[in-house]
Amino acid sequence: MGMTAAVVGASGYAGGELLRLLAAHPDLDVGAVAAASNAGRPLSQLHPQLRSLSDLLLCGSDDPAVAAADVVFLALPHGESSRVAAALPDSALVVDLGADFRLTDAQDWTRFYGGAHAGTWTYGLPELPGRRAEVAAARRIANPGCYATAITLALAPLLTAAVVEPIDLVVTAASGTSGAGRTAKPNLLGTEVMGDLSPYKVGGNHQHLAELRQSLTAAAKADVTMSFTPVLAPMPRGILAVCSGLLAPGIDTAGLRSVLREAYDDEAFVHVLAADEWPHTAATLGSNSCHLQVVADVDAGRAVVIAAIDNLGKGAAGQAIQNANIALGLPETTGLPIDGVAP
Repeated sequence: MGMTAAVVGASGYAGGELLRLLAAHPDLDVGAVAAASNAGRPLSQLHPQLRSLSDLLLCGSDDPAVAAADVVFLALPHGESSRVAAALPDSALVVDLGADFRLTDAQDWTRFYGGAHAGTWTYGLPELPGRRAEVAAARRIANPGCYATAITLALAPLLTAAVVEPIDLVVTAASGTSGAGRTAKPNLLGTEVMGDLSPYKVGGNHQHLAELRQSLTAAAKADVTMSFTPVLAPMPRGILAVCSGLLAPGIDTAGLRSVLREAYDDEAFVHVLAADEWPHTAATLGSNSCHLQVVADVDAGRAVVIAAIDNLGKGAAGQAIQNANIALGLPETTGLPIDGVAP
């Protein structure tokens, strides 16, 4: 028997992906699976794909087995994690997949989420400089958002190296429908989504913008300005982020690639592709990997960086387990797929 992991919010897409990965984790045993509105139901009714866990019954978040777990994953809607976290013992490792503890600025929280700011936990994007050591020492970890993960991994090294200017960053990113959660919504019905691409929360209104500014300002050591346009894509999962910024004088494609390679060549989950390859979402399906490519658009004077991730993998559940592995002193890649699933 290994350490025990509890999942609160197990009925959702991120919760289901957490359980799929945990079922194959050699050092973490699945303990309590909590979903308040579905307490008492068999897990198999909500996640029929999880056959190895089909005997488990969903419980409430206040079940003693949740607090008794070595690590608790919170896969709850934004604004709900703080209540559950407050009831957990200090000794438990808690990884929050929601936004409750990501932001350092209370005004940003109020603007994008509303209500009182619950506080700030260690930000769990291990590939950022210095973050891995902070995660290793933490007992409370805020998992980054899915868009924020892809875009930050694409742009942060270039801003740190000053090969891209911090002003006038422009990002258009498409996400699969699972990023909107499992709650039934008319605009997410199959007949509404199929054969369609639709922008949403345009004009600086997406909640991940505050998180992105926070991380990228830290990387650039200067305030950043960014236009971010999210797009809903007719696919269940995946993110493709097209990011661009003004090139610093004298920087070409080789210089941009050199910066990304230096940042990520030793990373297990972030892959700078060969010069003739381009990221696409299907290649990251089911994995904890991020695929990157960069080019200098000389005529426009801009760097163009493209990132692909699985929004439920590196963008949510996979990254949460990566953070837990680090904090528990386990090898970082334990139980996490680097390779995607195809076709």
